This record gives sequence, C-alpha cells and structure tokens, in this order.
Amino acid sequence: MIEFRGVQKTYRSGTTEVTALRGIDLKVQAGEIFGVVGHSGAGKSTLIRLINLLERPTSGTVTVSGVDLMSLNEVELRKFRQGVGMIFQHFNLLGSMTVCENIAYAMRIVGEKSSKEIDSRVDELLDLVGLSKHKHKYPRQLSGGEKQRVGIARALANHPAVLLCDEATSALDPQTTRSILQLLRQINESLKLTIVLITHELNVVRRICH
Repeated sequence: MIEFRGVQKTYRSGTTEVTALRGIDLKVQAGEIFGVVGHSGAGKSTLIRLINLLERPTSGTVTVSGVDLMSLNEVELRKFRQGVGMIFQHFNLLGSMTVCENIAYAMRIVGEKSSKEIDSRVDELLDLVGLSKHKHKYPRQLSGGEKQRVGIARALANHPAVLLCDEATSALDPQTTRSILQLLRQINESLKLTIVLITHELNVVRRICH
C-alpha cells in the first residue's frame, strides 16, 4: 500500500543543512494501523508529510498503491491527495464555520458533489463520529475531543483510502485519548482504511497499532 525506499529528507537554509530522515525503508500494508513512535524532533512529522507529498524527499522513492508519487504532475497530485485524509494535533478547524460547514468544506473545495450529496455525507459522518447533535455548533463550543471528532469526520469526507494522524491525541486528556483511539480502530475495521499514526506516546501505539 505505502512503501518508502531509501528515503532521505534534508532541509537547507543558506549554508546550513539538517537531515530529518536518512535511509528510511518501510512498508505499510493495506488496512493496517501503522504506528511511528519517537521523541520530538525525530522526524515523524516529516515522514508522514511525505506520504501525501506535502514534503518531497531529497532522495529515495515513496510509492502509494504502486504509484511513484514523484512521477505525478500537479493535476494528478491533487487528485491523489483527495484519497488521503489527515488529522492534526491542534484540529485545524475553521472557527467561523459550524461543525457541518467544516466537514462540508472538504467536499466543496473538490467541487464534484451536489449540495444534496454533501448534506447527506455530512450527516453520515456526524453519525459515525457521534456528533449528530452538535451539527450546528461552532468549534469554540466544543471540547477538545469533540473538535478532534470533527477533524476525523472532515478527513473522511472524500472517502480516502489512507488516513494520516499527526499527533492526533497529544493535545487530549487520557480518557479522551482512549475514546479517539477507539473511534480510529472502529473506522479502520468498518471502512478498511489504512491508518498511519505518529506519536511520541508509546501507550498510543500499544493500544491501537498493528
């Protein structure tokens, strides 16, 4: 499903070079929950951003479903990214939009669905993440766990095959973390999603990852 071969990522600023990743080889199987654990600054976020080419490798290859991502042109890359959902540590919700509008926005920017289809999909996703009664609330009215559930629903809006989780639970308390991890496992099992999860918390990896 996802394969790295000899991946290196070096950042350059003037005469300064910092190597974030060196010689990374890994394989993630379809339908797997794959965990990457490490301390802050270890290169975890760089690694996950290579999977949807938000960062480009300095050398090596990244392939997803047999496609070499570096071979894609801009139009092909945009289409590929529609099949990759991403959830973040700090939720990245739009404060001026309601819960349903935040989720719908992910579909509207793609521009391939009618308003009726979007509304139906939003309701389906809100039911999946247990937030139907919060449909018309704004992010400021939600708890941290509820915000992350909105983030998960938004990431699933366009039927992705891959879900990337960038420290998705590190801003949450232990009880809320357990509920979010349980939701991610449920999504993995019911939707057959491949999930790549990065964290600095070993307990998160123990609890959810294959």
